[in-house]
Amino acid sequence: MPSLAVTAVATALAVTTGRSPGGLLAVASAVLAGQLSVGWLNDLLDADRDASVGRQDKPVAAGAVSRRLVAIATLVVAALAICLSLLSGVDATVVHVVMLCSAWAYDFGLKATAFSVMPYAVSFGLLPAFVTLGGPAAQWPPLWLIAAAGVLGSAAHFANVIPDLEDDAATGVRGLPHRLGKTASAGSASALAVITGVVLAFGPPGPVTTAGLVAVPSSVLILLIGRVRGRRPGSRANFNALLAVAVVDVALLIITGGAEL
Repeated sequence: MPSLAVTAVATALAVTTGRSPGGLLAVASAVLAGQLSVGWLNDLLDADRDASVGRQDKPVAAGAVSRRLVAIATLVVAALAICLSLLSGVDATVVHVVMLCSAWAYDFGLKATAFSVMPYAVSFGLLPAFVTLGGPAAQWPPLWLIAAAGVLGSAAHFANVIPDLEDDAATGVRGLPHRLGKTASAGSASALAVITGVVLAFGPPGPVTTAGLVAVPSSVLILLIGRVRGRRPGSRANFNALLAVAVVDVALLIITGGAEL
């Protein structure tokens, strides 16, 4: 589940800043509440479109949950996310609000434009800042870490949309991946994932770490294997390879980011 994945990454980064158990709980709860608000709002706004293409995996579209209940729950968790962010300080709260506004803007319509990748880049890019500004040092993370997180978020956008391209196109959603097409979007996701690794490996000052030296060529190799195996009809090898590289990037993000925080 994307919400849990983002929460786990934020919490892992918070661990590297020397946060207390209470501080870690504050980060995890604030990020999770924010992510739930984004996901529930998206399902609420897309309910009619999802229903038109028979998305039974969407409770709102399938009628399993009332829209009114989801709307109320979305407002509650959104307010809760902001309140919980205050436990990390005003500066961190402002950053989190910007992250959420960016993500909500995606739900409200940016997802259907050529700028659909921007909310992912902004929201993911600011995630390390939310963590570090609320940490013991209360400082901004290095620019290379913000850039790497933003590029990884952009890769996540392409990877997340690829499985739903046909359904989205049928309901009038024309984001950047839809305009580029499946092949170009898959290539963009792969390229951005590799770029993330490069930034994380070579961004920090000093010599490249062993983790960086291993992660970048490993990512390229994984993607090449996925490319070859993905030629078979119905194969999800490309997508699975991209997910594997995303895991490598997240691990490298935590390792290299933690060393600098």
